[in-house]
Amino acid sequence: MSVDVARHQWEDGVRRLEAERTGPRAGQLVELVDAVQDELRRRIGQTFTLADLARAYAGSEDWIRDVVVESTTPRARAGLRDAALVGDAAFGRYARGATDYRP
Repeated sequence: MSVDVARHQWEDGVRRLEAERTGPRAGQLVELVDAVQDELRRRIGQTFTLADLARAYAGSEDWIRDVVVESTTPRARAGLRDAALVGDAAFGRYARGATDYRP
């Protein structure tokens, strides 16, 4: 996946998360984004490029779903439908720490 395509998806995820800011799920979504960012930190570290992040993003759907499942109660697992939003928003926020990040 190209960095440009990935960044577009990540930025869309951040926008969608911001749109949920005042909704009833806002707190849970932010907690899930934080959990995915923690996993990103473990997987790629704190020093990375956007290309490194795009490579991690290409194979992230399964492990993001696992993080969402592990971070929610069985009752809240309906939130799995939000795994794509959570993943994109987490990557979008994490991208800001890339050594080559430019807004």
